[in-house]
Amino acid sequence: MPKMKTHKGAAKRFRITRTGKVLRMKGYRGHNKQKKHKRTLREQQRMHSVKRRGDQRRVRRLLPYGSP
Repeated sequence: MPKMKTHKGAAKRFRITRTGKVLRMKGYRGHNKQKKHKRTLREQQRMHSVKRRGDQRRVRRLLPYGSP
């Protein structure tokens, strides 16, 4: 069986923890930070888990060996 390829776009956007959780960053954090609430900016600094089971399954298929 040949090796499976990691989807590099997904590898840059998602992380899989040792327990198997799929983590992602929130969007809307590129610019215009002065207009945003400080709480919103703090919230966007940390990683959040992917909630929907179907999305988790799709990400795991794209990252067969976990994230690098």
